[in-house]
Amino acid sequence: MKSEMKTIFAAESAPLCVAVLVLADANALALAASVDPMRAANRRAGRTVYRWRYYSAAGGPVPLTAGFEIATEPLTVRTEADALMIVASFRLAEQATPPLIRLLRQQASRLRAMIGVDGGSWILALAGLLDGQAATVHWEDLEIFADRFAAIDVRRDRYVISGRFVTTGGAAPSLDMMLELIRARQGAELALRVAGALLYEPVHSAAAPQHAVSAAGLARTAPALGRAIAMMEARLEDPPPIAAIASAVGLSQRRLEMLFADRLGLSPGRFFLDLRLDEARRMVTDSGLALGEIALRCGFSSQVAFARAFRTRFATTATALRRQGRGGLPASKP
Repeated sequence: MKSEMKTIFAAESAPLCVAVLVLADANALALAASVDPMRAANRRAGRTVYRWRYYSAAGGPVPLTAGFEIATEPLTVRTEADALMIVASFRLAEQATPPLIRLLRQQASRLRAMIGVDGGSWILALAGLLDGQAATVHWEDLEIFADRFAAIDVRRDRYVISGRFVTTGGAAPSLDMMLELIRARQGAELALRVAGALLYEPVHSAAAPQHAVSAAGLARTAPALGRAIAMMEARLEDPPPIAAIASAVGLSQRRLEMLFADRLGLSPGRFFLDLRLDEARRMVTDSGLALGEIALRCGFSSQVAFARAFRTRFATTATALRRQGRGGLPASKP
């Protein structure tokens, strides 16, 4: 029975067998971050603690975003594995075909874990497998994902382990998740040696929030600036005045302005506006939300102000940009 299946995140001497389902145009870095820690763990453990094979819906070579292909076998109901890892990024709606969805549902009852990497979360959600579960997806898609799948507890975490289902926000969170898997199964010492081999500092917990702007360095060298950026990211819909942000992080407005100018080369007001407009552009191209709704979600009190700011930043209108793209599922990831 499913409820009796032992979690893969627990000490175990037997090798873990992982079927890696690779969709066309998957992010090569996300795939490497999910698979290479297993290779490194085997090497440093001096024995096979992980086994994996690559699969696709039809088998054969699958193209990745980096311009090369990976050889795969066809995934079938007879494919044996402890866990199925779905790595996907682009063309999600096109590839989530009824036969693939049926196959994933059939596999679900037999597997100890199903892992969605990057756009893999969308594939699991479209199959209805994440209903009633907590899950995450790349930060660009969080709001659209939550709107689309009301039965899922959508979180901004880097990765989420919810029963037998694991979801990650992209490449680096997948590496964090794999290091946690190694730690849970083989111990902290092997996980640290694998991280060292990959020259990666495992400083992020599962619940650490995803950020639109990578501010890890700022958190160490200019913590107040990092906190100000995090506050901006959290308040896109209701942007506070720069003076309020400065006060909240314990700085004068003048000092905050100097920090932004010194570290980022622009004012905090300009940075905050660009952050909101970048999010608006993503919503225009990757969602079917009305432009008025996008304006509100990105902190613009009027559509006129939104239209003016959008055209100034991107040299085109939101309407024209939308005509060039397509709504629905996100078309791409970084």
